[in-house]
Amino acid sequence: MANMAQAIRMALHYAEENLGVMDIFGEDVGPPLGGVFTATQGLKNVWNSPLDERGIIGTAIGLAMAGQRPVAEIQFADYIFNTIDLLKLAGNTCWASNGDWNLPMVVKTPVGSGIRGSLYHSHSFDATATHIPGWKIVIPSNPLDAYGLMISACQELNPVMFLEPKALLRVKGEERIPGEPEDDRQLSKMIDAPLGDRSAWKPQWPALEAYAVPIGQGKVVREGEHLTVVSYGRTLPLCAKAADTLREEGVSAEVIDLRSLWPYDWELIRRSIQKTGRVLFVKEDTEVTNFGEHLVRRTVEELFYTLMAPPRLLAGKFLPGIGLADTLEMASVPQLPDILQALRALATEQP
Repeated sequence: MANMAQAIRMALHYAEENLGVMDIFGEDVGPPLGGVFTATQGLKNVWNSPLDERGIIGTAIGLAMAGQRPVAEIQFADYIFNTIDLLKLAGNTCWASNGDWNLPMVVKTPVGSGIRGSLYHSHSFDATATHIPGWKIVIPSNPLDAYGLMISACQELNPVMFLEPKALLRVKGEERIPGEPEDDRQLSKMIDAPLGDRSAWKPQWPALEAYAVPIGQGKVVREGEHLTVVSYGRTLPLCAKAADTLREEGVSAEVIDLRSLWPYDWELIRRSIQKTGRVLFVKEDTEVTNFGEHLVRRTVEELFYTLMAPPRLLAGKFLPGIGLADTLEMASVPQLPDILQALRALATEQP
């Protein structure tokens, strides 16, 4: 099975060949590196930008205004914060022009903890991204969804933020990408650049097929009856593992993968909470003004009389950064034991 970085790379190749994507650019995304996480390796329309995040976003806006479909990368989400005013302008453009100007651009950036990146390579961006109207925001938790969401993003008429959970970029999926060869080693030989001299190397792309995950559509990854867990990105697989553990204890947890933060699938969440009466939102971003707080507020306002217990949020600690030491990182953001503890408490809370 492909890992998430390979899936994103294949989706971008499909977009080059079929969706009119002509410029894929950012710091070190072109030869010889092909991106810090190799997610742009071997693509034909890829090029290296200066080390200038504002220049990257500004160039993407200009290309999109000129009718192109650029895909721009900010190497780590930690360095996207100095572009907020430009992101705001990009999000405003269609609305401010009364629909006369579209910006069909994608900005991709790795987010979150999981690689021991310490202070400058571990931040989340999901809460901040949801504060910028005009953008669609997606974050996959597995390679197949990454492939399908990127293809959808490259077909949008206005800006899409594609958040890549860096802890999952090397994790293989459980479902094949349409057109992916059955032999994992064969896929690696076809599309992964060799070590050493790469000057003569060219990828041999599989016969990839169209596969789009609709933006705004969540997914139930575990069916359940007793409580609901809503998550996305790095923490989603942890929530699924927690649900499997609880099932052995007689607790049936329904796990929802949001996949899109805006628009998000409220109807899916609502139906699940009406069925279970209990909900835990699990996010990695810091707990103050976390996106999960919005979901808690909406749950209380619209579903108060169906709740059997107060809705809960499990999020990252409100800290300026994440420490380099393994113990510090693990203590800063939700881990499997934290999720299990929160779910057990929610399951036993009396109305």
